[in-house]
Amino acid sequence: MGAVARCLSQRIRLGTLHAPATNRTPRTTSSQFRGVASASVAHPFQGVQTFSALPASPASPAPSPAVDEPLSQPPSPHRLLPPSPADRGGSRVIRPTPPPSSSSRKDRIREARPFSDFLTDNFDRQHDYLRISVTERCNLRCLYCMPEEGVPLSPQRELLTTPEIVVLSSLFVAQGVTKIRLTGGEPTVRRDIVPLMQQIGALRAHGLRELCLTTNGLSLHRKLDSMVEAGLTGVNLSLDTLDQWQYQLMTRRAGFSAVQKTIDRIFELNRAGAGIKFKINCVVMRGVNDREILPFVEMTREKDVEVRFIEYMPFDGNKWSKGKMFSYQEMLDLIRSRYPDLQREAGHKNDTSKTFQVPGFVGKLGFVTSMTHNFCGTCNRLRITSDGNLKVCLFGNAEVSVRDILRKVNGGEPIDEAAFELLRQAAVDGMNQPSSPTDPSPLLAPNSEELLNVIGMAVKRKKEKHAGLGELEHMKNRPMILIDPPATIQRHRSRWHHHIGVAPSTSLVNKGPAPLSGFLVPGSGNISALQQLRLFTSTSRHLRQDGKDDSTKGPKLTHVTSSGAAHMVSISDKTPTKRVATAKCTVYFSDPAVLRLIKENQMKKGDVLGVARIAGIMAAKRTPDLIPLCHPVALTHAEVELAPVEANIEDGTDGKNKGGAIEIAATVACDGKTGVEMEALTAASAAALTVYDMCKAVDKAMVIEGLRVVLKDGGKSGRWEMP
Repeated sequence: MGAVARCLSQRIRLGTLHAPATNRTPRTTSSQFRGVASASVAHPFQGVQTFSALPASPASPAPSPAVDEPLSQPPSPHRLLPPSPADRGGSRVIRPTPPPSSSSRKDRIREARPFSDFLTDNFDRQHDYLRISVTERCNLRCLYCMPEEGVPLSPQRELLTTPEIVVLSSLFVAQGVTKIRLTGGEPTVRRDIVPLMQQIGALRAHGLRELCLTTNGLSLHRKLDSMVEAGLTGVNLSLDTLDQWQYQLMTRRAGFSAVQKTIDRIFELNRAGAGIKFKINCVVMRGVNDREILPFVEMTREKDVEVRFIEYMPFDGNKWSKGKMFSYQEMLDLIRSRYPDLQREAGHKNDTSKTFQVPGFVGKLGFVTSMTHNFCGTCNRLRITSDGNLKVCLFGNAEVSVRDILRKVNGGEPIDEAAFELLRQAAVDGMNQPSSPTDPSPLLAPNSEELLNVIGMAVKRKKEKHAGLGELEHMKNRPMILIDPPATIQRHRSRWHHHIGVAPSTSLVNKGPAPLSGFLVPGSGNISALQQLRLFTSTSRHLRQDGKDDSTKGPKLTHVTSSGAAHMVSISDKTPTKRVATAKCTVYFSDPAVLRLIKENQMKKGDVLGVARIAGIMAAKRTPDLIPLCHPVALTHAEVELAPVEANIEDGTDGKNKGGAIEIAATVACDGKTGVEMEALTAASAAALTVYDMCKAVDKAMVIEGLRVVLKDGGKSGRWEMP
């Protein structure tokens, strides 16, 4: 640690550390700890092009920096030879770092180029922040993010390769992007995530200021040092609870101790001067983890971290409901009940969160209010999905494939390391030829102008703001883990067959371009991947055990013989399928104080919602012991959700909801020969009875109503949902 501090202080004296004007300590990387300047690692595109080779932007000049804002180092006029694949894969080749520019601050301001018109929309929003999803995979199954069984993954061929991500990153940085964030899925599960960050980090010599990561932190502690060395400047860690058992319920996986190791390592590196901007993202869901808000606030008392509370947002497959959304104002009121002197902090115009701080606390609080107070007017973000689609809005469902356009230079095939090396060499060879006004210097990719034109069209189509709260929940969008509409998969699959058999080496010679894809609009007639994967019929015909059609006769009770005796139905001849059922009911209170006590966790018997949830899950597993004619089945999933509902006598319940209510939904699944409707009903019933038992001392006039099955899927009868 002493050597680290000496190396850090030496670099500060030499003036080689450059950081934006913030209250944080100057930042250094692990490579600088070892005395190696990361800027001296040659980037694959150094020597291939200069920024001036890209199309000039006709946009109006960007505003001049504030007087006290430090300017980043201008790109070096020296061109360094690109490293070979062996250099990138093996020992690092250290190149001399060019001396800093001697031009004055006024000269640099005067010579500053206007911001790219390609990245400026029709509302004058300049998009200098790029988020890149580097994988669809994740090692958790968070409740608000994806179904427990996961999501259909794209074939590897459909995903962006490392060279393609680097090419796109270089293109955007050349146009003015100063911040790149790598996301997923979970980015740390990508095998080459560190080499990828090393190549993107080298873009700091060309204007990139921040390289950040959004992660669940499960395996980050094993890679963090290498990432800091590669140029990592910020970490957003997704963590929704500080309780290890609640963590396992919310993520459906164990691993809280591993996340704690990551948090401890970040603080340790920051104490050594790494200057990692550390934020914890907490998605708040009513009745699930809203009681965690105050413990997270207390965490900022002595820790230099910004905890950001995020309003629960709707994405495909995350079972969003308005009743589960805990609003920004509710969070603020809850925090001020404990910390009344909470103060609002001044923020940057492009901040996604509203920043607060408790006086005397080291850390800060943030609120991401996408649902109740959007920040669309200052949005500066663009997203590239792992399958290469550009999204200009997180909640938008129109996308354009930049991957397909980029691969046109390789005959539609993925650009792997071999193809990339040929392209790079061709570009270097082209620079040895005399340039002319009609033959500009090579760009990052031979068709960069086409890429920029398509990107510019997409940015210009960006709306002034996304849909409102009442519309978002009904819009089709990617699951959060993918940010990807399944309808695109079949379209892409036809494109793979079109290019089968074309080797990357020959594709560079054969210039047959892949079809140029336009904007992807849901509902265009493409076959959904989820529809292709569906194995269940939707027929309503019934067959007798002897195989004859019984659809013309009236309904029969299957558990009663012809003589009227009860018996257990034989399922020996049935085919095992995946079966799912959801049951719901509601507990109505007569006294509004009950709901308040539940929310504040002040009931004498303890955590009502937590205990009821566990009771429901346990009851589902014991259903055959309670219901005599139920078959024992091996459940693969059992989930009970309890959502508090505020009192409202005009909500369509005929005045029942005069004191508030708890809505209960139980979902049970199995891979078996019989359905799980009874298990779902038992789970919902037990959860409701537990709520009654724990609250009856305060409210003896509670009413449990509406127990019913609302969804059943699987088996010969297929899918059924209550209208």
